[in-house]
Amino acid sequence: MRKVLYMLGQLDDLDVQWLSRVGSKRRVAPGEAIIRQGERSPSLFILIEGSLVVDVAGIGRVATLQQGEMLGEMSFVDSAPPSATVLGAGPALVLEVPKDALNEKIAADAGFGMRFYRAIALFLADRLRTAQQRKANGGKVVLEEDGKAQADELDDMLLDTVSLAGDRFDRLLRTLAEARG
Repeated sequence: MRKVLYMLGQLDDLDVQWLSRVGSKRRVAPGEAIIRQGERSPSLFILIEGSLVVDVAGIGRVATLQQGEMLGEMSFVDSAPPSATVLGAGPALVLEVPKDALNEKIAADAGFGMRFYRAIALFLADRLRTAQQRKANGGKVVLEEDGKAQADELDDMLLDTVSLAGDRFDRLLRTLAEARG
């Protein structure tokens, strides 16, 4: 859920409405690949329901993704092909947003572009810090005195946006559910 909180905490309500209008719901079957390692993906995805798994060639399964995860943001930023394959762990539903539509929106709306790239930058900075911390601790997550993982804590500057982001995600889910009927 963390990625969507970064993203929706930086975007505004109109940006989220735009994503729900431009994106399309896509059912993902168990074992179906929505992103393939080494192959360019034309879309960015937000996991709405179910779970997905991330496999890396030569390594195997590296993660299981749950509701609210965003996929395809790294290859959107640098245009390199994806470094992993993402598959349905079971039945899943994603919001698929075409990268071409995102690029057009960014070109036409500089404010959206700034908010969108800031959200991705914040998330990737957090991911890098977490990876560095794990590497420094022999691959283990270090626990604080209260038993929480250091890597799971949000930056103080993001805490103010978490509640707002959660509300936006709930509205996005409701909008997509209404579009089903």
